[in-house]
Amino acid sequence: MSLDLRSSHAPLLALAGAVGLLGGFLGAPPTWLLAWVGLLLPLLALVARWSPVRAGVGAAVLGVAAVALWPVPLMWGPASWLEVCGAAAFWAVPALGALAAGGHLRRQASRMRQAVRDGRRDQQLELARDLHDFVAHDVSAIVVQAQAARFVADKDPEQAVRALERIEAAGLGALASMDRTVHALREAAGARSASVPGTSELPGLVERFEGGVLDADPAAARALSREADTTAYRVAVEALTNVRRHAPGAAVVRVRLHRAAEGIELSVANSAPARGAGGLLGLGLGLRRRSGTGLAGLRGRVEAAGGTLRAGASADGGWRVCAVFPAQGRALG
Repeated sequence: MSLDLRSSHAPLLALAGAVGLLGGFLGAPPTWLLAWVGLLLPLLALVARWSPVRAGVGAAVLGVAAVALWPVPLMWGPASWLEVCGAAAFWAVPALGALAAGGHLRRQASRMRQAVRDGRRDQQLELARDLHDFVAHDVSAIVVQAQAARFVADKDPEQAVRALERIEAAGLGALASMDRTVHALREAAGARSASVPGTSELPGLVERFEGGVLDADPAAARALSREADTTAYRVAVEALTNVRRHAPGAAVVRVRLHRAAEGIELSVANSAPARGAGGLLGLGLGLRRRSGTGLAGLRGRVEAAGGTLRAGASADGGWRVCAVFPAQGRALG
């Protein structure tokens, strides 16, 4: 139904109501008036459902009056005023019922539109979190490697060249993450869906991380649900990003995906950074104010996937993030 047709309901109802009232007082046949009332009732419902409020109110008042007063000319004279008022009240009931039905449909449509707006807002917040989780790690790596290259450029040009290579790899990873976010936006707009990164991309993620060691059990990865698989990857990204920012001097960062007693466990643990190892490299990131969702937001994601998240200091002075997800019914062998 087009917008022009919707806006024509109120004038049509006003015209029909005026014609009905005029015909009744001019002595139109009762069968004609009754058929006219049958036309006015659906028009009242359509006006309540579609018409703008300002135009619809006047037309609705005229329409209800036309339906309620149509028997008045027929009762004029022999009937008392009480009987006339009773007849008008009786016929006002279906008119008000038609308005109530149209108003109910209008309210339901308004609630549906509000639900769609809320869903889009939640999706935008979700994409904002994705952008942070997937891109922040690579951007932090770029900053750290740039600081490292500047620090060693004069003393060891070869190390500076390797740092530039790592900057290039991290930049390509950030571009890939941005591309996935754009695909997600297109999917939200109804375009072709894009693949969501999962634990299958852990090798590439850890490879770009200097000092990263991956120990992943393929059977454990296959036991994760699709949502848990994606969330596990996000846990790894967030944990590695935190290592970049707060413990850049850590010698070893171990990412492990394996079967545990509680389910499928993904853990990211870094060794304690050497005393003074951060130096100029850790100064810029360690003191910068933290932004984004962080582990607090990540905990909600893990719990939404049916898992649990723990984070805290390890016995060797490092830091460990551990997420446990329920295993699916598939065989792990």
